Amino acid sequence: MLSYRHSFHAGNPADVIKHLVLAQVLDYMNRKDKPYDYIDTHSGAGFFELASSDAQKTLEFEQGIGKLWHAPLSHPALVDYVELVKQFNKEKLAFYPGSPKVAESYLRRQDKGWFFELHPQDLKRLEANTEHKKSLRVRAEDGFKGLLGLLPPSSRRAVVLMDPPYEIKKDYDTAVESIVKAYKKFDSATYMIWYPVVERERIDGMETQLKASGVRNIHLYELATSADTLERGMTASGMIVINPPWTLTKTMSEVLPELTTLLSDASGFYRCEELVPE
Repeated sequence: MLSYRHSFHAGNPADVIKHLVLAQVLDYMNRKDKPYDYIDTHSGAGFFELASSDAQKTLEFEQGIGKLWHAPLSHPALVDYVELVKQFNKEKLAFYPGSPKVAESYLRRQDKGWFFELHPQDLKRLEANTEHKKSLRVRAEDGFKGLLGLLPPSSRRAVVLMDPPYEIKKDYDTAVESIVKAYKKFDSATYMIWYPVVERERIDGMETQLKASGVRNIHLYELATSADTLERGMTASGMIVINPPWTLTKTMSEVLPELTTLLSDASGFYRCEELVPE
């Protein structure tokens, strides 16, 4: 259950859409001076060297951030995302920031960051990558359960990213169940669930559960680099966002066509949908 290492997948197309959405949400939160809590339920190490043996074994970053690095980008949100990654590099693409480092780039002095991780090696690296700021707190706990213990936050504003490894198939159900419980405790937060499309039926099931849950204002943003297949392997990934900023759907409806052109093969596609109205 603790075998998943994101170091093999850092910077791939799934990271691109995940971190693009995360950056847009946090940028919107910063429009108000009021503090907020950022909660990352499955943080990983938080920062990745692309020359590492793990990253070099799969070279997945070449199909994601690698394609965007020198590409002529038109949408400001996409330009901003690549510029964010460039802040961690010099001229050459050598490092990729995970969600903790992406979040840290936006969190201000008055905000708090909460990061959960169970993998022993990744936990140590996460602690090292966040120890320079007292406002960033790492917990060696199950993020599904740890999330509930932080709600409602004292700030009364929160952003939650749930990015489980989906190593065990129950994670699909657990992710939905955890978010619904969290929503019932604090319904004004922005909740984001990242998901991989390996078997489309599992994502259909997540959508069905959320639609029947009573949760309102649910949107979905998905990038498919190739058509769905019955063969093993991830063909798409996306973010289900509850209470998104009012600007997010418009932004993603403009960015996703560009990303599909840049990162997908001829059979690729995107989804930008409202699952449940406000």
